[in-house]
Amino acid sequence: MKNDEPTVGRRVLLRTAVFAGVAAAGLIISGNETGAPGTAGAPGTPGAPGPAAGAPGSLAGRIPEKSYRLRPMTAEGPLRPPAVRPAVRTRPILELPADASTASSMVLTFDDGPDPRYTPAILDTLSRYGVRAMFFVCGEMATEHRDLLRRMAAEGHVIGNHTWTHPLIPKLGRPALAAEIGRTSEVVEKTVGEAPKWFRAPYGAWNRAAFEIGAELGMEPLAWTVDSLDWEEPGVTTIVGRVLRGAGPRAIVLSHDAGGDRSQSVHALSAYLPQLLARGYRMALPTLPALPPR
Repeated sequence: MKNDEPTVGRRVLLRTAVFAGVAAAGLIISGNETGAPGTAGAPGTPGAPGPAAGAPGSLAGRIPEKSYRLRPMTAEGPLRPPAVRPAVRTRPILELPADASTASSMVLTFDDGPDPRYTPAILDTLSRYGVRAMFFVCGEMATEHRDLLRRMAAEGHVIGNHTWTHPLIPKLGRPALAAEIGRTSEVVEKTVGEAPKWFRAPYGAWNRAAFEIGAELGMEPLAWTVDSLDWEEPGVTTIVGRVLRGAGPRAIVLSHDAGGDRSQSVHALSAYLPQLLARGYRMALPTLPALPPR
């Protein structure tokens, strides 16, 4: 049996070490549960009797209480109502709605700006006659001249979306078009606190994607009925004559405050605006169409 004595001794030592380890683990667990190492009791109540091992409220029952540490913290706030989108149209709005309030109303619109060389003078003329207009801005111009956006908004004008770089929309893929329109709306919203509610396609070249993306961003498409063709720089007299001949109830006039030399546009506005007012026309802003029932 002398050969077995070393083996028995090692077994005794091993068992002793195992029991000691279990006891130590129990003390550590007990200390973590109670907040006082080695003290049995309910959490936060030193000295109170703790539950028996394996009973309800024991270690197995208390792990879920600590499991919140395993979950990422999330900020919970009130749910935002979904944005109401206008209907997707198949053609742009061409004129003001026909009702008593628009019988003598016209809309003045200016595209491609803002341009610090011409837009301030146009704003000055509109202010002189107490008239509000619509400015369909290009994002690449707007981001460089945000002060003019803020002035437009402060003076009660409507800011519309005219894409970022004034591209020919039918030649763009949908992702590129979405970026052109979306970036412009973002610049306007960040600058004046409200995203555009109106969209106009450059060159009047619309397609289905433009209508859909505009509607997704909460905008209505607006075209025009009177084209001053001021971008051709035909002369002030010619521009004035085109606007006055096209004037009528609910008409929408297209002019430009950027995209080239627009000094003729500036002078033409000063000439035809007082004549339109003298004829009894009221310069108005369009109202958003009623949404169809859902």
